[in-house]
Amino acid sequence: MALVSVRRSRLGIWPMLMLFGILLVSLSLMSDATHNSERFGRMYSWLLLVNALGLIVLTALIGTNLYWLVSQYRARAPGALLTTRLVITFVVLSVVPVSVVYYFSLQFLQRGIDSWFDVKVEQALEDALELSRGALDVRLNSLLQLTEKIASELGEMTPALVPMTLYDLRVRSGAAELTVFGMDGRIIASSSVEAADIIPSPPSGEVMMALSQGRSYVALDPVGESGLQVRAVVPILSSKPGAEPYTLQALYDVPGRLSELADNVQSQIARYKELTYLRTPLKYSYILTLSLVLVLSLLSAVWAAFYSARRLVAPIGVLADGTRAVAEGDYSKRLPVTSEDELGFLVRSFNDMTRRLARARDQARSSQQQVERQRTYLETVLGSLSSGVLTIDGDGRLRTVNEAASQILGIDLGSRLGRRLDELVGDHPLLEPLVKLVNERREAGQTEWQAQIELNDSAGRRVLMCRGTSLPVDDRMQGGLVLVFDDVTDLIRAQRDAAWGEVARRLAHEIKNPLTPIQLSAERLRHKYLRKMDPVDAEVLDRATHTIVQQVESLKEMVNAFSEYARAPRLERRPLALHDLIQEVMDLYRGSGVDIRLQLAQPEPRIEADAGRLRQLLHNLVKNALEALHDKPDGRLLVETRWSMEAGERCIDLCFEDNGGGFPPDVVEHLFEPYVTTKARGTGLGLAIVNKIVEEHHGRIRAFNTDAGHARIEIRFPARPRREPDDAPLSD
Repeated sequence: MALVSVRRSRLGIWPMLMLFGILLVSLSLMSDATHNSERFGRMYSWLLLVNALGLIVLTALIGTNLYWLVSQYRARAPGALLTTRLVITFVVLSVVPVSVVYYFSLQFLQRGIDSWFDVKVEQALEDALELSRGALDVRLNSLLQLTEKIASELGEMTPALVPMTLYDLRVRSGAAELTVFGMDGRIIASSSVEAADIIPSPPSGEVMMALSQGRSYVALDPVGESGLQVRAVVPILSSKPGAEPYTLQALYDVPGRLSELADNVQSQIARYKELTYLRTPLKYSYILTLSLVLVLSLLSAVWAAFYSARRLVAPIGVLADGTRAVAEGDYSKRLPVTSEDELGFLVRSFNDMTRRLARARDQARSSQQQVERQRTYLETVLGSLSSGVLTIDGDGRLRTVNEAASQILGIDLGSRLGRRLDELVGDHPLLEPLVKLVNERREAGQTEWQAQIELNDSAGRRVLMCRGTSLPVDDRMQGGLVLVFDDVTDLIRAQRDAAWGEVARRLAHEIKNPLTPIQLSAERLRHKYLRKMDPVDAEVLDRATHTIVQQVESLKEMVNAFSEYARAPRLERRPLALHDLIQEVMDLYRGSGVDIRLQLAQPEPRIEADAGRLRQLLHNLVKNALEALHDKPDGRLLVETRWSMEAGERCIDLCFEDNGGGFPPDVVEHLFEPYVTTKARGTGLGLAIVNKIVEEHHGRIRAFNTDAGHARIEIRFPARPRREPDDAPLSD
């Protein structure tokens, strides 16, 4: 836009210069016309009209520029404020001196014109005219007397002598022409200096009328364009009675200098009277011309101010446009160099700067793309890891986290980047052991370390294996660390279960082998000697053998339980109506003396499971509940199913809650471990088998005491079966 303005200003200067030239010529002609009354009256109106039209055009152009400037100023266009300041400065600098000159010129003009028409000047001109008239009158009188003297001499002569003496009289008197006329105007005699003047001009009727009244005639007659001559006509009075009366006409040349002076005085007086008559219009004419010059000067100065300001500001506007383009990220902007001055140097410097910025941007973009590729690669690697990864800066703020970390901890850490770990503990107490471990190892100054921690929440106990590595000090991390952790709960449980299974297999093998011979030996003793002994010994033998057989049966049951726990499952998964299975098992315990209540979800859940294993799970849980309520007259067992959502997937919850005394606090965290029991004669394998069945179906189990102190066990099965045994555990 600024470049277009520069081009327009260059193209528009020539018409403006032509307009200024026309107005100056017109004003000059107006000034010349005031010195000539004829030209003044003939040309002044047209010149005034031309000047008025030119000034109107110039005013319109300035108005257009002013409107443009106001619009640009209101729109906050680049350079508008500077243009306004420059225009105001130029106008003030031009108006002040021109106004001062106009004021004093106006004063000088009025005083000068008034001085032209001073009374003394007018009186001097009148005196000069009177003096010239007096001198001419004296000249005329002397020539009239001379003519009368010649007429007197001619009156003494006879008519025949007049033609012969007329030449001598003319030469002697210095007349240019002497002519004698008769009564009827005929020429009697004539003598002239000019041989070409054969026929003299007769007196006019006015002259003859003066002669008829007895008066002589003398006057000035014009000759040619600027010459004068004295015409004197007198009667010739003859001394002889009865003679015919004649008339003498004498023409005398007036000296050229005298004639010139007389004409000059007369013309100046006429000029003065004309100027006196035109005094007021002339004054107004000069004032108007001077005012037009002032207006033309002011308008020219204003237009020149607009033109100069736009020429000066246009490169700045170009720079502003370029700067705005650079600010918007367009480094390809190149500005045209329109001059070789300082502004041109700025434009060239700007172009050099944009080229360097473009190169720097390209390099930065390339580096950014490389960093972005590395970051994407790192995110892909971190996202594919099953281990949780956290990066923590020197201030203890969370900087990087992968999806596995959020899944393991059950917290959306991605939305908490930038927060301190100590702050996260306030919202999530689960993280306290982890944060405590990190702070302890950092305070100890360990660069690499490994530790195992336990996290306890509503989902149960989880074991994390943590490994930390310190990061080098830089501007971003300031000596932070990388924390990698894995949920090894299932691994530890699997190792423990495998160990207990091995123990169970060995115990079952070592114990089960001698049990049958012991039982058979006891039965053989009973069968062989019981009837042969006296009653007292027989009673002792009967009681002893009965005890042996009973204890062997108990040991067999325990060995069978060991075998059941240690035996690898052979699951037969089929679609199963969970409610039907629950109803079938619960019907077996309706007469147990415990109020069994069912709260079953709708619609009825259907899962793929091993019906036999789930039936065993239900039996174990119900038997444990009934044993806990055997001495409670108002015992109540609630069996509940419900739908739930976890990680965007539907799940089925199976819950058991009795109103007994609850779980002992010291064993609630270890209920599902082998050989952990609260009963005097329990094997500690019932809940361990239940936990194993739940894991076989990719579920999750937890036990806890409610706020009322009741024992509650919750089992969560996925609605869709999982085929991979190592899938991530479900969380609340």
